[in-house]
Amino acid sequence: MLYHLFEWLNQEGIRLPGGGLFQFITFRAMMAILLSLVITLIFGKRIINFLKSKQIGEGVRDLGLEGEQLKKGTPTMGGIIILMGILIPTILFANLNKVYVWLILLSTIWLGLVGFLDDYFKLQAKRRSKDSNYKKSDSDGLAGWSKVMGQVGLGLIIGLTLYFSPYTKTWREYKGSIEHVKNTSNIKEVKAGGQIRYFVEANEPITTIPFVKDHEFNYAKLLPESLRAYTWILYVLIVIFIVTAVSNGANLTDGLDGLATGVSAIIGLCLGLFAYASGNVLLSDYLNIMYIPNLGELSIFIAAMIGACIGFLWYNTYPAQVFMGDTGSLALGGIIAALAIMVRKELLIPIFCGVFLVENLSVVIQVSYFKYTKKKYGEGKRVFLMSPLHHHYQKKGYHESKIAVRFWILTLMCVVFAILSLKIR
Repeated sequence: MLYHLFEWLNQEGIRLPGGGLFQFITFRAMMAILLSLVITLIFGKRIINFLKSKQIGEGVRDLGLEGEQLKKGTPTMGGIIILMGILIPTILFANLNKVYVWLILLSTIWLGLVGFLDDYFKLQAKRRSKDSNYKKSDSDGLAGWSKVMGQVGLGLIIGLTLYFSPYTKTWREYKGSIEHVKNTSNIKEVKAGGQIRYFVEANEPITTIPFVKDHEFNYAKLLPESLRAYTWILYVLIVIFIVTAVSNGANLTDGLDGLATGVSAIIGLCLGLFAYASGNVLLSDYLNIMYIPNLGELSIFIAAMIGACIGFLWYNTYPAQVFMGDTGSLALGGIIAALAIMVRKELLIPIFCGVFLVENLSVVIQVSYFKYTKKKYGEGKRVFLMSPLHHHYQKKGYHESKIAVRFWILTLMCVVFAILSLKIR
């Protein structure tokens, strides 16, 4: 809103000191991260006190983990703090006329609402458990299919928008003759670095293959020629899978104080670099990556997300004063998935989201092996002492703060490797 205010004032010939700074994405991104820190640090404590007053505390199952009973009663649904720290700075500093901004705001609110409902129903089930008429069959949180439908719905919206919207196309640099440019309406002229460059819209669903010289890949190539008219169905299914997998990975990772929050902040730094580079003509040319017009505005949103996560860590590091709950973890996972798809780097997700991937796989391996051995030998066996993986290390005697910090370090290594993939081909 402030961006649009200063833009309007400039059009009206009203010059305010510092108003010209709002033209620069870097300035607005820095302002977004500062404001998100202020919001989470100042209003975070008030929200925590409110949650305490309403007795919105975490219920703890007896899993035999060290210190778990100390967490009992810690306020949950703290993801509201993160959502405030993301949404308010974005609305104030981003250019709201860009479809990417609206799409990522929708993604944040959508899965934030799904997570909020899940946390709310869990709280209601906990309160009912104190009632003598409570039945154990009563629902504890949203049904699994409800969360999946929420993830599928968001995947549909993102996939269809990116595939069909005329405002989400990537641009390829035009290498033809200048004479042809004058007679072709779909070739765009861009002034950058003192030079005039020509681009042509790429109307195909393309992505980036890491570590490959010819790194652009068209999803249509996965289908035979006769079925390529239905590429949009394949693309939407892929987007749905990514949104579901990453949001569930973030949800599973949120099991230790500060773990998911720190990991998400580091991943956000990676995605912010991708978004800014892909939305900048000169940087995209230097890095030899696809140029995506208007994508740079996502840098403001990502800066707010990083600031919100760092500010939330003030209260979420060990010993946590508040938990983000599904309100925060599902939203952060959905945000990361949506951003990766928008910057056309979804095939890099297994690298920079390595911790989420390992946490997901540890649960799948544990459950699958247990069922297999129980069916074959009559007694279920386990690969890990407990899943997700962070609980395995807790069982081995590691302190949860040490596990969280080491997972942050591993995430940082994964992020650096993902960024290096832009040049290692």
